[in-house]
Amino acid sequence: MSSALTDLFPHPIVQAPMAGGVSVPQLAAAVSEAGGLGFLAAGYKTADGMYQEIKQLRGLTSRPFGVNVFMPQPEHAESGTVEVYAHQLAGEAAWYETELGDPDSGRDDGYDAKLAVLLDNPVPVVSFHFGVPSREVLDKLRRAGTVTLVTATTAEEARAVEQAGADAVIAQGVEAGGHQGTHRDLPENDGSGIGLLSLVAQIREAVDIPVVAAGGIMRGGQIAAVLAAGASAAQLGTAFLAAQESGAHALHKQALTNPLFARTGLTRAFSGRPARGLVNRFLREHGPYAPAAYPEIHHLTSPLRKAAAKAGDAQGMALWAGQGHRMARELPAGRLVEVLAAELAEARTALSGLAGSGGERR
Repeated sequence: MSSALTDLFPHPIVQAPMAGGVSVPQLAAAVSEAGGLGFLAAGYKTADGMYQEIKQLRGLTSRPFGVNVFMPQPEHAESGTVEVYAHQLAGEAAWYETELGDPDSGRDDGYDAKLAVLLDNPVPVVSFHFGVPSREVLDKLRRAGTVTLVTATTAEEARAVEQAGADAVIAQGVEAGGHQGTHRDLPENDGSGIGLLSLVAQIREAVDIPVVAAGGIMRGGQIAAVLAAGASAAQLGTAFLAAQESGAHALHKQALTNPLFARTGLTRAFSGRPARGLVNRFLREHGPYAPAAYPEIHHLTSPLRKAAAKAGDAQGMALWAGQGHRMARELPAGRLVEVLAAELAEARTALSGLAGSGGERR
């Protein structure tokens, strides 16, 4: 198994790239400085916006870091479904005194321009979400000295990642917060996601490249579990969402442990693609009717989400969170890495002791 990825950071802890303003340079720098792998999220940013954040991050740390890029999406929304959903959201627009967004604001998220920046100014690691880049793209990044990762939610997708030439695969379990990184968004597959431990085991048997496990991980003991299952590192998003350096809205951070938001659910309500968030009014009212239309629905609801945040109304915000959200700890990101590493070491010691005693509890 290649160590090109794990040689970059001493602790097997990767901070998940969380788009929408959460994964700011300060957060990524703190994680990398503490011995994990910090990540910037290029999603929903312009190529220049991404470049400016990379420059800022490089001014904060000399340690390796990563940048996450969204793959362009094919047109697959059924004709008229977006218009129908827009009509259903008219009351939300009136309530928040804003207009709905333009669903035709772009499908490729500036993919080519971002790749050009990342090839001209190489970064240590680049990961991809919502699909697999071409072998040509991955080869160019490798020649530039960049380690590449691609998200997969099934063993079949992981094989496609390996065949394309990526250096490692991110196994994203259904427990993960935010968008599921499925390569094809098929409504008939809604609700069929695989739990992380099962997924890691399946992917380890399917591919030879390293696996980074992602989904619901909040404690060092869970990191030990996925490493024991065959992963080379663990990727944590929600755990860092509450960190002091996180760019998440204060209401979002508070909601993670607020008893009003007792559970999470997968929904298309905010973006048109399955994403896990805290169940709130918007998700309950609109989730059942939201069409499979990403990124059209993302663009459509963007002004609503911003207006809800401005109004201090968490019930109208996209509160992305994984299933372990109630275990969130409001710590500085660097301190959180240290705590997770200590918990991991303790768990490994306990496992070694158990193995040494023949597997019997004393």
